[in-house]
Amino acid sequence: QVQLAESGGGLVQAGGSLRLSCAASGRTFSSYGMGWFRQAPGKEREFVAAISRTGGTTYYADSVKGRFTISRDNAKNTLYLQMNSLKPEDTAVYYCARSKNGRFLSTGDMDYWGKGTLVTVSS
Repeated sequence: QVQLAESGGGLVQAGGSLRLSCAASGRTFSSYGMGWFRQAPGKEREFVAAISRTGGTTYYADSVKGRFTISRDNAKNTLYLQMNSLKPEDTAVYYCARSKNGRFLSTGDMDYWGKGTLVTVSS
């Protein structure tokens, strides 16, 4: 059983930065691609960013490209999301998840999820 635990969320002013972390249990972290999704109030969960199992390839939603950076440390079983130039529309609960099939863009491609961490960006 894989467990994912996000941390690092909080309240930040527009233009500020936050770094999210996702700690994974188990020995298989380096064998899977990982992703970040977010869900704003009243909206569906959406893809934010993803990274291949080695960290060599990254993917971003157009809405965060150039502002967010996804990375991973396989030695520490940890996934990161550096968020810069935050906007009020980035306000959401952010979830990390594991890809079950090497794809990342849909929630259906992910098999394990954390409980989420809330990011609130004030204007």
